[in-house]
Amino acid sequence: MLSGKIALVTGGGSGIGRAVCRLLARDGARVVATDMDGGAAQETINMLKGKAHCVLLKHRDDHLSLKMDVTDKTSVESAISAAIDKYKAPPSLITNAAGIIRDNFMLQMDEKSFMEVLDVNLKGTYLVTQVATMALAEHDASSGSIVNISSISGKLGTIGQSNYSASKAGVIGFTKSTAMELASMGVRVNCVLPGFTQTAMVGGVPDKVVKLILKMTPLKRMAQPEEIAEVVAFLLSDKSSFMTGASVEVTGGLGM
Repeated sequence: MLSGKIALVTGGGSGIGRAVCRLLARDGARVVATDMDGGAAQETINMLKGKAHCVLLKHRDDHLSLKMDVTDKTSVESAISAAIDKYKAPPSLITNAAGIIRDNFMLQMDEKSFMEVLDVNLKGTYLVTQVATMALAEHDASSGSIVNISSISGKLGTIGQSNYSASKAGVIGFTKSTAMELASMGVRVNCVLPGFTQTAMVGGVPDKVVKLILKMTPLKRMAQPEEIAEVVAFLLSDKSSFMTGASVEVTGGLGM
């Protein structure tokens, strides 16, 4: 389905990002896993190389890990350049999955915690999208697909996550605007709004909060990262060729 295409995933060292890397490799893509933690990104690539995830085994060892700080344009540009050096072409499939939380009630939240979350979750999505699409234009690429990971919190809000919810709401608006701007380049831009998902990010959530959220979720469970990644893979592929600017909720019914 994605045979031979070059896919760059931010936040590829864990959680949804790692699951996306695994599924894209399964579908034949050459995967560039990037993460602030370069060792974690390499662990992801080792998983891809250690198992026959790819449909076409000739791409089994043709993956790359890179340390990248999505809040630093120079770091983003260096990572994209490294991918181009390896594959002689820019990545045409981009997943912006890098994200952090700094939870606190708004009245107790310090400015640094608020801005750190916006820098990674929203500014990072902007920088990677801008640099990646500029590279596509410079190489006269005729198509591309970008999927941004937002959150149902960006639609509903979440107590104790005013910074996170604001950043993810911003990702939805950014997706819609860039979808309109990049359509003439043949680049589609969509976003996924996961619900409560079993990742390290939710590891510190108090049990009573977990129980409350599960009670509000019609399917009565958390998502697995692979369940989110399957939707991402669909949106990156030609199977979703007439979708752009869409916000797809994958929440188990939370927020209906």
